[in-house]
Amino acid sequence: MNKFLGAVLIIAIFIVALGVWQNYTKSPTAKINNYAFKLYVARAPKDKEIGLSKYKNLSKDMGMLFLFEKKDYYSFWMKQMEFPIDIIFIQDGKIVTIYKNVEPPKSENGSLLIYKPKEPSNMVLEINAGFSQKYKFKEGDKVNLNNI
Repeated sequence: MNKFLGAVLIIAIFIVALGVWQNYTKSPTAKINNYAFKLYVARAPKDKEIGLSKYKNLSKDMGMLFLFEKKDYYSFWMKQMEFPIDIIFIQDGKIVTIYKNVEPPKSENGSLLIYKPKEPSNMVLEINAGFSQKYKFKEGDKVNLNNI
């Protein structure tokens, strides 16, 4: 009887572990130049408006991907942000514009800079400041998205 319960317990642990692993591997990711970012995905208008401003920082392997239904010259700003980021505009699976080391505003009352792509885009990826330079991301680089 004890061997039977032990076998059942091992099988149950295996099933739970498999479920956790499958869920982890289905996380949204973006890969640029062999560097992968796990993603928060902003689809809803409210999520796009708030963006990363609700976070105090961003793990080094994380980013936020903003998805739009059509390509356009979408504007981004750093309103209420608390840490610097790189802003990457994407269209047709390629980087069209990168703003590196974009700093948060110095004060709440100061004017905000607006960041727009050079070409219309339908996605924007925000990552930690300096990563675009560190991993040598450039305009034209391919962006592979998974589980979006």
